[in-house]
Amino acid sequence: MTAPTPTTTLTPKVVAAMKRYRVMAWVVGTGLLVLVLVAMPLKYFADAPLLVAIVGPIHGFLYMGYLALTADLAVKSRWPVVRLLLVALAGTIPFVSFVAERKVTAPLRDGAPRPSPQD
Repeated sequence: MTAPTPTTTLTPKVVAAMKRYRVMAWVVGTGLLVLVLVAMPLKYFADAPLLVAIVGPIHGFLYMGYLALTADLAVKSRWPVVRLLLVALAGTIPFVSFVAERKVTAPLRDGAPRPSPQD
């Protein structure tokens, strides 16, 4: 079994892990865009390295959290190792974390069945 599909049941633990992953994917993706599209051009074209010195370590720290939450979701969703690695790498390429987040959390948006409260 790879990831939950619209026909599978999402347990409350998987739903919670997806929500945590979703938030961190957006935070890391936004931080990476600030680093690549704002801070690095300022460093190399305006000789202003301060923003890279601030945003770079923050992104690195947040990326570690992204990796932890990705691993948590992968374990709870029983992903194959290849999918885990691809989703983990998505936080290193600008814009790709947003694409990965959409694919990973699609069952939440598509209305996949969830267990009833008594289950």
